[in-house]
Amino acid sequence: MSTIKKFQVTFDCADPERVARFWCEVLGYVVPPAPQGFASWDEYNASLPAERQGASFVAMDPTGEGPRMYFQRVPEGKVVKNRVHLDVRAGTGLVGEERLATLKAECARLEGLGATTVLVQVADEFNESCITMQDVEGNEFCLD
Repeated sequence: MSTIKKFQVTFDCADPERVARFWCEVLGYVVPPAPQGFASWDEYNASLPAERQGASFVAMDPTGEGPRMYFQRVPEGKVVKNRVHLDVRAGTGLVGEERLATLKAECARLEGLGATTVLVQVADEFNESCITMQDVEGNEFCLD
């Protein structure tokens, strides 16, 4: 049995800070303190070679319970559907109209942050409602 209990979620993106700050707002995460010896992340970034400036950013759960999220700049844009995505659990324990109303309210909040709605799936006899969305760079995630 593995002893690993913590993991990090890594996003490839064009603008790491922008995407990280979006997910901080979605999940209530925070940006960690700047590295020791630097008053701010801007100061740290300015100390790096030009090609490394803005190349990565981090978001973390302030409670330490959730996974650390790492955002790294890559040269290519997103061209196909994600093979892995986050499920944002906004409707846990809710069913029917109450669940759908809660998901739609959260959807509206996330659209205000720059997310886009892809598909609203209304409950049927097999599945509860969920909403497929994209973050500020087009990475898919679900509200469920």
